[in-house]
Amino acid sequence: MTTYLPRTAIIGAGISGLTSGKMLADYGVPYTCFESSDRIGGNWAFGNPNGHSSAYRSLHIDTSRHQLSFRDFPMPDDYPDFPHHSQIKAYLDSYAEAFGLLDNIEFRNGVTHAERLDDGGWELSTERGERRRFDLLIVANGHHWDPRLPDFPGTFDGLEMHAHHYIDPRTPHDFSGKRILVVGLGNSAADIAVELSSKALDNTLTLSTRSSAWIVPKYFAGKPADKYYHTSPHIPVAWQRKFMQAMQPMTAGRPESYGLPTPNHKFFEAHPTQSVELPLRLGSGDIIPKPDIASLDGETVHFVDGTSSDFDVIIYATGYNITFPFFDPEFISAPDNRIDLYKRMFYPGIDDLIFAGFAQAVPTLFPFVECQSRLIGAYAVGRYRLPSTDEMYRTIEADTQYYTGHMLDRPRHTQQLDHYLYEHDMRTTEIPAGRRRAAADGGATWAQVDTHEAAAAHAVAAGAGEQR
Repeated sequence: MTTYLPRTAIIGAGISGLTSGKMLADYGVPYTCFESSDRIGGNWAFGNPNGHSSAYRSLHIDTSRHQLSFRDFPMPDDYPDFPHHSQIKAYLDSYAEAFGLLDNIEFRNGVTHAERLDDGGWELSTERGERRRFDLLIVANGHHWDPRLPDFPGTFDGLEMHAHHYIDPRTPHDFSGKRILVVGLGNSAADIAVELSSKALDNTLTLSTRSSAWIVPKYFAGKPADKYYHTSPHIPVAWQRKFMQAMQPMTAGRPESYGLPTPNHKFFEAHPTQSVELPLRLGSGDIIPKPDIASLDGETVHFVDGTSSDFDVIIYATGYNITFPFFDPEFISAPDNRIDLYKRMFYPGIDDLIFAGFAQAVPTLFPFVECQSRLIGAYAVGRYRLPSTDEMYRTIEADTQYYTGHMLDRPRHTQQLDHYLYEHDMRTTEIPAGRRRAAADGGATWAQVDTHEAAAAHAVAAGAGEQR
C-alpha cells in the first residue's frame, strides 16, 4: 500500500495561480492550470484578451519592489522603486520560466463550470468542450476583473464607463476637450484623474467621493514609504493603529488641506490612497473635488452638498465584484463581496476546495499569496489538516473581527487583511497546528491505493487530468 497525491486543478494563471502551481511542483504534486487567456499574468497582463486586466497604459504599481518580490525569486536590482505594469508582467514571465510553470498551463482553455461530485472530487467543464475530473480544486481567478457600478437615482445622457475599461487619454474614447467626472477615490481613481486633468488635454476634471480618503505619500525621507510600514504581532494592533492615525496628518496632511471632503473614517479604517500627484493637482486647481452624487439628470450631476455641474463623461472607479462564474450561484457565491473562508482559503464543509489570493492584502498581494501557497502545498501532500467545521466557523468570525472589525462596512473592505499579521499567524500558529492534526491523523493523504494504482493515477494527472 502507498499513498498517491491528489490530481489537482488550478483555475487561473495570475499571481495566485502561478505561486500555487510553483509550490505544488515543489512538493511533487501533479497539477493542471486552466487559463482562459493566451498568456499568464491575469490583472498584470496589459490588454489581456480575456478582459480580466484592469491595467491602464500608464499604470505603475503602488507598492515598492522591496515589498513585492517573492522570497525565492527577487525582482531584478535594476527595477525602479515602483515598477511599470510591463515590468511586473516581465517579472511574472521570468518567474514562470525559471520554475517551469508554463508546461502545466493549458492556455485558451478556461473552466466554464465546476461541479463537486457526490463522493468528493470535481468534474470541470472547459472551453474546449471537455469534462475533466480532479481530486483537488484551487480557485485563483482573481477579484479585480468584474466591475462594480453604483446605482444613482436618475439617468445620465453622456458617456458612462467603468475604470476597468480605461486605457489612456485616447482609448477607448477620446478624452480631450471634455467635462469629465471621475467617481471614487481609490488608487485607480487618483491615477486616472491625475492623467486626464493635464492641461494639455483641455479637460475640466471633477473628482467625486462618497467617503473621501486619506492620501499617503509614496516616499518618506527619500525612501519608498512602505519600507517603513511593518505591523508587529507582539504589540496590540489597536495601539499601532492609533500611532499611525496620529502620525498621518504630520507626514501627509489632512485631505481637507487639498480641498477634499473630510473623511467619514479615521486613518486605516478604510483603504488609504497612495498618490504623489493627486495633492499637487488638487492644490493647483486642475482637479475639482466634490462629495458624493445625489442624482443624475441628463447631462447634469447633482451632488449631496447641493451643487451641480454638467458633464460629458463619467468614469466610475468604484471597485470590483468577487465573482466565480464557474460555480452555480446557489452553490458558492460572494454577495456584496462577502465569502466566509477559513484563513481566507477554505470553505467549511468542502475539504477538496481551496481559494488562493482572495484578500485586499496590505501592503500587497504578492507575499500574501506566496504565504498561502506554502499551506496549499502542505495540505496537498497531507502535512496539514483542517480543524473541525465548528472550529473553522469560530475562527472565521474571530479573524473577520480582527482584520476588518475596525473598517468601514463596504464591499471594498470585506477582504481587507494585514499581510504581516496574517503571515505571522500562519507561520507560528496555523501551519504548525495543522501539522499536528495531520500527525494525529496518521499522516493519511487523499487516498490509499496500491503501487500500480498510484502510478496510474500519477500518469493520468500528469497528462492533465482524467477526461471523459
